[in-house]
Amino acid sequence: MKERVQIRFLGCGDAFGSGGRFNTCFLVDGGGRKFLIDCGATSMVAMRHWEVDPNSIGLILISHLHGDHFGGLPFFLLDAQLISRRKTPLTIAGPPGLEARLEQAMEVLFPGSSRARPKYGLTIIELEAERAHDVEGVKVTPYEVGHPSGAPSYALRVGVGGKTICYSGDTQWTESLGRATRGADLFVCECNFYDKAARYHMNYMTLMGKLGEIGPKKLVLTHMGTDMIARAGDLDHQAAEDGLTLVVE
Repeated sequence: MKERVQIRFLGCGDAFGSGGRFNTCFLVDGGGRKFLIDCGATSMVAMRHWEVDPNSIGLILISHLHGDHFGGLPFFLLDAQLISRRKTPLTIAGPPGLEARLEQAMEVLFPGSSRARPKYGLTIIELEAERAHDVEGVKVTPYEVGHPSGAPSYALRVGVGGKTICYSGDTQWTESLGRATRGADLFVCECNFYDKAARYHMNYMTLMGKLGEIGPKKLVLTHMGTDMIARAGDLDHQAAEDGLTLVVE
């Protein structure tokens, strides 16, 4: 059954704060669930800024293990334990290597924190590529893409409330990204550059050349560098901004 599905860009920036934007963190609200897609290093700041209750989040999906996409997790987990006093279970799902990398990050940032037992149920799931997973009632199919991160990097095809959202993660164009995106109701795609051919990241001109074959109903550009931000008002497709809220049609 189709329901109202909303996505809010709590953060849509790149790793370097271009344009003064928060790191990647999208809040999806639909199908009776609220969950995050990515939780970059500034995500707790963004959640406080946009007055989002972290205890309302039951699931966090992670595309890949770079700090601007998963680096907010140690802060989120410590907040859950010490500040927000979380009572309800939390699931974090992402690529293979997530659990070990998260433990390492917690120990680097807050020594001893990874050994603290949370007072709520915490489940970490490592997702197999190109297999549909039911994670807390959300259908997630990851596709491995081209972006070295010390572990597989994923584009995420997410089904919720009868709608399909595809998020590219960070990647240059790959055929797997085309399969992940085909026919999606919303495609959120990183677009770091306008026409610069940089390995491991997307540019706008390459994406425009591929758009016809993948056919998403709507495209929103995210993770933009300074040259893309300067051109945002002149593009043929919507560019995300921190705080942008959309209903997935």
